Amino acid sequence: MKRVLTLWALLGAAYVALETMFRGYSHPSMLIVGGLCGVLVGAINQRPGFFRAPVIVQAVIGALIVLAVEFVSGCVLNLWLGLGVWDYTNQPGNVLGQICPAFGLLWFFIMPFAIWAEDTASWLIWAYECAVFGKSGEPPDPAPYSLKSVYKDFFCGR
Repeated sequence: MKRVLTLWALLGAAYVALETMFRGYSHPSMLIVGGLCGVLVGAINQRPGFFRAPVIVQAVIGALIVLAVEFVSGCVLNLWLGLGVWDYTNQPGNVLGQICPAFGLLWFFIMPFAIWAEDTASWLIWAYECAVFGKSGEPPDPAPYSLKSVYKDFFCGR
């Protein structure tokens, strides 16, 4: 459980940092939402049928997970609580102003990075636990692989 919470916090913080870098700002709730997306994509990535699938299939499934989390959290944060964290009502094809096809496509292309980031963070947490607490055994994931290799598989097929 501690590993999941650590991963949630790391991936949520990474999401907030990226959103701030590209958008200029973020909202504190994105720490929770971004971390949840990372943990859910990571959890499904532990299933052999998922991680053995072509990266493009993983990207579709991951993007759908993110869109589902974004829709539910948007309904709660924006529609129910009125926080106005995001609003896609001016985007074509939006659903209640909470999700839209353009951002779904963006998540599709970001997903190889997200999968790599979750795998790398999981491996680093395991390595830290072994070094600091003397835990032994096999890591939950293979050693980190390169981000370049994931995108190569994404665009060229694997």
